[in-house]
Amino acid sequence: MTIEEFLEEWNNSSDTILVHTSGSTGKPKPMLVEKRRMEASARITCQFLGLKEGDTALLCMPLDYIAGKMMVVRSLTCGLRLIAVEPTGTPYWDEPVDFAAMVPLQVWNLLQEEEGRYRLQQIRHLIIGGGAINDELADALKDFPNQIYSTYGMTETLSHIALRRLNGPERSDWYTPFEGVDVSLNDENCLVIKAPAVHDGPLVTNDIAELSKVKGRRSKVHFRIMGRKDNVICSGGIKIQIEEVERLLSPHLSAPFMVTKAPDVKLGEQVVLLTESPDIDAIRRCCQAVLPKYWQPRQYLHVDHLPLTETGKPARVEAERIARLLKE
Repeated sequence: MTIEEFLEEWNNSSDTILVHTSGSTGKPKPMLVEKRRMEASARITCQFLGLKEGDTALLCMPLDYIAGKMMVVRSLTCGLRLIAVEPTGTPYWDEPVDFAAMVPLQVWNLLQEEEGRYRLQQIRHLIIGGGAINDELADALKDFPNQIYSTYGMTETLSHIALRRLNGPERSDWYTPFEGVDVSLNDENCLVIKAPAVHDGPLVTNDIAELSKVKGRRSKVHFRIMGRKDNVICSGGIKIQIEEVERLLSPHLSAPFMVTKAPDVKLGEQVVLLTESPDIDAIRRCCQAVLPKYWQPRQYLHVDHLPLTETGKPARVEAERIARLLKE
């Protein structure tokens, strides 16, 4: 989709606009969302970051998904000057930027180049979303100037409803919800979001979370995400969170990898590791040294390329399919 096509849809007589989910846990799904709620989300973000009319906003993500659409809406709603560049894995822009949104892969790619690193450092407000930020990426950004945030949100919340700081003295593992957003946990410890400005009624997520009260504020809480409910492997009665296994391995494995699961006659489910590295023995030794005994993969499978969605997230359903296929 081009900016012109989006603007034509935005300015038509309909009160809604078509968006698609990212497809990280299945096929992307179409959704109709209200334009007024997208405008409300835009105002909340700009207010939180202190953005003002005339500030520059970088659009470097595709307009097929909510993240790209919301950058245009923020510019329209809050009077930002939009700078649109090709939405590649290593975006390029040549003028000062006050505000940008990127996925982790784009940030990581820019960090590998001296010029890209310099341009990242010049962004006054950078938000990173659409995928997990591993320890290596977070560590590379911790001493950057200006403000860098990890976002939490989904298509249903019209982009993010909470941010956490990645750099400077305010860096944290805990997300701070925006004003007007309340969070709680259900009986399965999954995050429940109440954000009336952007979503009608409580939204029960599949994200297993932990809450912590903010000092000095009776009703406000921080939260951190432990992993997705769908990404729990139940192996021999032991529940293993896929994201936690990946977090422990990430500092030790240089080749791209992904943890998934496959059926097991004895254990019910078994841990499977997909890797782009052909040196399976080295990967196995690393896992045995780093992971608890019952978290260690029972299968190590080489793939040419890990399955990813169009927005660069791990395609978990496809990873399971590959694991079952290769295991057989």
